[in-house]
Amino acid sequence: MQYCDLTDSVLLWSSEEVIVPYVSPLDEKVHRYFVDFWMKILNTEGKEECLLIEIKPKKRTIKPELANKKMTRGRLNEMREWIINCTKWEAAEKFCETRGWKFKVLTEQEIFGTKTV
Repeated sequence: MQYCDLTDSVLLWSSEEVIVPYVSPLDEKVHRYFVDFWMKILNTEGKEECLLIEIKPKKRTIKPELANKKMTRGRLNEMREWIINCTKWEAAEKFCETRGWKFKVLTEQEIFGTKTV
C-alpha cells in the first residue's frame, strides 16, 4: 500500500474492491473472489494501464508435491487451496481480458527481490 501511495506511476488504486465471480470445482457453486489490489498505472511507455494484483507467498503459487507422500489432512487442505487459487486466477484473467486489463500474482520475490528457501 505504501508502494501505491509513494509511486508516481500509480495513478489510482484500491484494495479488495474488485470482485470476480468464479465457480468452485469443489462445490460447483458461484463464489466471490476479492482481488487484493486494483491499480491504474502509467506503464513504461507512458500509457495508462489497469492491473488486478493478487499477493501470495511463493509457496502458495506452486502446485503441492504429492508423489509418494502420505495423504494427510494438511496435504488435502493444500490441494484444495491450490485448486481454488488456480480457479480464482483463471477467472481473474478472463475478467481482465474482457476489460483490457492485466492480472498478476506477486510473491515476496517480486515485491522484495528475495529468494525463498
